Amino acid sequence: MTDSPALPSVNREWHLVTRPVGWPKPEDFALVEAEVPTPGDGQVLVRNLYVSVDPYMRGRMSAAKSYAAPYELGKPMLGGAVGEVVASHAEGIAVGDHVLHFSGWREYAAVDAKNAVKVDPDAAPLSTYLGVLGMTGLTAYAGLLRTASFKEGDSVFVSGAAGAVGSQVGQIAKLKGASRVIGSAGSDEKVKLLLDEYGFDAAFNYKNGPVSEQLRAAAPDGVDVYFDNVGGDHLEAAIGSLNLNGRIAICGAISVYNNTEPAPGPKNLARLIQTRGRIEGFLVGDHYDLQPKFVEEVGPWVRNGELKYRETVVEGIENNLEAFLGVLRGDNTGKMIVKL
Repeated sequence: MTDSPALPSVNREWHLVTRPVGWPKPEDFALVEAEVPTPGDGQVLVRNLYVSVDPYMRGRMSAAKSYAAPYELGKPMLGGAVGEVVASHAEGIAVGDHVLHFSGWREYAAVDAKNAVKVDPDAAPLSTYLGVLGMTGLTAYAGLLRTASFKEGDSVFVSGAAGAVGSQVGQIAKLKGASRVIGSAGSDEKVKLLLDEYGFDAAFNYKNGPVSEQLRAAAPDGVDVYFDNVGGDHLEAAIGSLNLNGRIAICGAISVYNNTEPAPGPKNLARLIQTRGRIEGFLVGDHYDLQPKFVEEVGPWVRNGELKYRETVVEGIENNLEAFLGVLRGDNTGKMIVKL
């Protein structure tokens, strides 16, 4: 076993204390002081440096059956994190190494070494392993290239396009030879970012008018691929503009995550018969076989500046919850990160 000296005795961690109904409220959560855990055999103790907050976490706060187990009440919540190893009971991981793992929402975590992935802080900033080079980036890559079967010359529409996933989808499509990339976002500032920094061909603020009308104006020749992060009126608009043999990849539906009643489905699904269109949902966990190819292809784009990314960084474990609520509100540009 190897240890760093002078570890603190108190570990702050966020617990879910009540399952939210509708929008999560601060009283549904508690920032709890606990002992710093002692790693067992085959484990490492990690001092988290950056933790991730993501829209999918809202689903885990419900007891409803889903693709991920619900958070347990009165227990630390889970999420992506990257940190420094301060004690090790495991072969192959030493004190001072940096690892990616899924025991976020806390300052210190005892992690099974088999569930920790070593990352290189000299190859890229540590925070990028939670975003552009991490699960977020792989989600964009797999959803566009595998689920939506993107091919050179396609016209691509991305909703939530200024977010962590959407911004990468649009840029990867451009780098792969899309004929036109259109994005929607929730502010004029974000629309400007899509056009000026991320290289989208067209973009619109969905708050400025009906999505279907704005999409038709931005993509008069229709779209071949729609990457859906929003659901609702965006999905209906995309179906309305879908070209023959168009494909829709369903990544998320943040517009309905806090609804207390089921949201109505698109009213124009019959149009898929005319277009021979396809809608397919996906989870990034089903596509980890693409990780080596993803890093090989996307890593150089990030390093040489061809693929740009933004991070919204919130400081302090005490602000972890507010950062998460900010993601649900759309406050972030790019990946939302909490720096501890």
